[in-house]
This record gives sequence, C-alpha cells and structure tokens, in this order.
Amino acid sequence: MAPEARIKSFLKNGATALCAGLVVLASFSLGAEAARRHYRSHHHRHPEVAAMPPRALPYPQLPLPFEIPGAQYLPLAWANVKGWSDDDHLAAYRTFRASCRSINAQTGASEPKSLELKALGGSLSEPCRAARSLQPTDEATAKSFFENNFSPLRISRLGEPDGFVTGYYEPVLEGSRTQTDVYNVPVYRRPSNLFVRGFNQASVSLPNKGPVYRKIGRRKLVPYYDRGEIEDGKIAGRGLEIAWLKDPTDLLFAQIQGSARIKFDDGSTIRLNYDSYNGYPYTAVGRILIERGIIPKEEMSMQKIREWMAQNPDGAKELRRQNRSYIFFHEVNLSDKDEAVGAQGIPLTAGRSIAVDKSLHVYGTPFFIEGELPIESDRAKTPFHRLMIAQDTGSAIIGPARADLYFGAGAEAGRVSGRLRHPMHFVMLVPKSLDPNLRAARLPVPDPRPSEKIAKLFPQPPAAKPVVSAATSGKDETVAVASPVPLPAPRPVIEPVREPGRHMKTRSHQQ
Repeated sequence: MAPEARIKSFLKNGATALCAGLVVLASFSLGAEAARRHYRSHHHRHPEVAAMPPRALPYPQLPLPFEIPGAQYLPLAWANVKGWSDDDHLAAYRTFRASCRSINAQTGASEPKSLELKALGGSLSEPCRAARSLQPTDEATAKSFFENNFSPLRISRLGEPDGFVTGYYEPVLEGSRTQTDVYNVPVYRRPSNLFVRGFNQASVSLPNKGPVYRKIGRRKLVPYYDRGEIEDGKIAGRGLEIAWLKDPTDLLFAQIQGSARIKFDDGSTIRLNYDSYNGYPYTAVGRILIERGIIPKEEMSMQKIREWMAQNPDGAKELRRQNRSYIFFHEVNLSDKDEAVGAQGIPLTAGRSIAVDKSLHVYGTPFFIEGELPIESDRAKTPFHRLMIAQDTGSAIIGPARADLYFGAGAEAGRVSGRLRHPMHFVMLVPKSLDPNLRAARLPVPDPRPSEKIAKLFPQPPAAKPVVSAATSGKDETVAVASPVPLPAPRPVIEPVREPGRHMKTRSHQQ
C-alpha cells in the first residue's frame, strides 16, 4: 500500500476508534448514573439499610485556604523580609490606623458582599481592634504590632517573580472660575444623563470599570460620549463646568491622577476628586508614544510626555483622543494642608498610601514594597523598602502585585511619580487568622494510601543479593532481583442460566 493510502487508512481507522471510545465512555457514564439511581431506590425500598447512619466525610470541612486569583505567594519569616528592620514602622502604623477608622466603623454591620469575595474578607477587623487601644510612641512598639498581628507573604502575578509599581500625585494647577481667553478648558462635573446599571444617577460613588450609558428619554440607553466628542462640546453649556484651565494637557494629567488643586487669581483654592468616568477603558498615552517610536521606553516619563505635547499641539490633540476615557470630578471640602482623599474615603498619606486593584484586595491591607527606584533623579537607584497601606484604586491598576505609590501634591511630587515604572518585590501582610502556615497545621493527616494495604497482602521480594557480572570486572555489584509477585486467583467463569420460557416470551413480545 502506498504511504499516502496507509496514512488515510490510519486516520480513518483512528477516527472510527475515537468515536467508538466516546460512545463507550458515554455508555459508561449513563450506566453509572443508572447504577446510582438503582442504589438510591434500593435504599428507599429497604428500611434497615436506609436506617444506617450516613457515612462521615474522611476530612473535616475546613474553610478554603487563602487564595487570590492569578497570584502566586510564598510564606516568609520576618527575618527573610529584606529591608524590614530599616523602615519607619511608626509612620506606617499611623497610616494603617487611619484606615482602621473606616474598617472599625463597619464592625457589627453585615459584611459587604465585595469583601466576602476577597481573600482577606473582613479579617482586617481583628488587627484593627488591637490598634484601637494601642498608641505607640516608639519604633519598636509599632514594629512589634505588625509582627504580632500579621504574617508576611511574598506575592506576585502567577509566573512572574516581581510586582510592578508606578507613581501618582495631586497636581496643583492655575485656573479660573469663569471662562476667559486664557482659561478656556472646562473641568466638568458628572452629567445628569450619565447612567450605570445597578446605580442611582445621584449615587455618591460609581464604579470606575464597566459600561456607562447616556440615558435618552426614560428607557433608551446608548454608550456615553468619548473624549473626542466631549472635547468637541457635546456637553458644553449645561452648567457642568466647575472651573477652567489653560491647557488641555493639564486636564488630561489631572484626570490620570484622579485629583487636583486649582488655584485662582484671588488666592483661593478648590480641591477636586474623582467622581465618575464615561465608560471607556483607559489607554496610556505614554505607551502609544513608545509604540510609535517617538520616545524610547527607557526614557519615558510624564515630563517627556508634557514636553512632546507642548511642542506638537496638533499631535497632542490626536494623542489625547487615543485615550477615549474621560473623568468627571466633584469638589471636596479640604484645606490646602490636607492630602487628597482616596477611594477608601480617607485622606491619603504621602509616601505611605498606595492604590491597588480593588477587585482583588481590601482597603487597609499593608504591603511591604522593596527594591530600587529613581527617587533622587532620573537615573538614580535609590533603595526603597517601605511598608505602605492600600487606601486607593485606579482603573489602570490591575493584578495582585500592582500598585500606584502616592507621593503627595505639587511639582516635585509630580516629577518623582512621573518617572516610576519599575518591578519591585511585594510582601503582603496577612492577618494571623488567615496565616497559610497555621491553616496547614490544622489539616488532618490523610488516610493510608490503598497501595500500602495492597503491599501487606503481597509482600515485597527479599533484599537484593550481590551478584558477579562480567561487565564489572570481577567486582561485586548489588542488583535487585525481583521475585514474581503472586497474583490473585482469576474470577470463576459463571455461565448465565438460560430460561427458555422467559426468552421465548421476550422474543414473542418483540415480534
């Protein structure tokens, strides 16, 4: 037979065999289900069997282990957390205690559904209760608090050795309360026709992910306007303007940061915070400039983006519109001395607060972040080992070991945060109640494997004896000589008892 013919025959026969195998598996599954139905009906018919106590499960039903989707983690000893002893734990404790005010306020109320679905759940309430009566004034006491109430867990995205950090800050911008020839870029509050399913249009907090609609009339919903349409004036003239800025680039970066301070000519200041967005995913303009070969990846920073936009006004307009996402703000009652308010609802702490993926993490979780960052200059490798607290989020912050580090307000904070795009080690501090090591210690020892029982029925051959082999040049070599293992007796072949009358009746019935 020719090779091509043999291949075709093999494929045909293989496909036939595969189909037959699937039929056998399906038949087996159906047969197993029929056997289960018969077993249940058999128990139902025999009271003495049904009265037997139900068989106990072999292991107790323990809670599921600590698990974050898409993450890998490794329990550590405190001595193995690099840089842990060098940090200012008292400063970290004050930031953690600020988060506890929000966490303790929820104690006693029903746990929000969002917390039930996260790995930490409501477990932070335990260390927060301990912090309620503790007001340390020295570094050693604050350090002991974290070590006594938490366990360190190295965490990263599955398959990756490190996490990744960027930085953010609160811009301080010049503006006007009214439109002028100089100040003609509007800062908008949330429009009344912006609609998110499951939320009232007047809700204080709206999600920063998922679809957002424009409500037309009472029932019709269409996607909301994108950045280009809004910049072209689709919502202009509706009284939504909070203030006016000089430069659309200033507005873009205020929207990326999620907050801003606007100073007016009369010396007064207003504070703006994120309120809602238009439903389109965030697109990083810096990544577009890298992909187009305009700015090299190793030189990318917020300052480089600003410089290019200032030198290319037409290109800047087109680049902005590549990011179709648009942020709406609301005015907050904060003084110039207060920091911006994060998503947890409390003022952030410069150098201690981080934004995390809120779909995975709980606000108030401490993360020890360690590595080198360009803090002092663009090319500096400043050692960074700092305990930071999750108090904010952002639509671009996605993953188990992804954080945005908050550096405060003003131009210097902007310069530092604008050059951060670096891999870092992440150590998540997990409350002792969820310590994976402690949970593992409570797991029962499994039952002996069936192979051990079988080994007792079929003893192993005697120990190996030295034998002489010509290949070993007369030297003794230990060779395991396996003796035959006795097999169980074959099952007796039992011929089925034929009942002619019964089969005749069946056949006649079939005919």
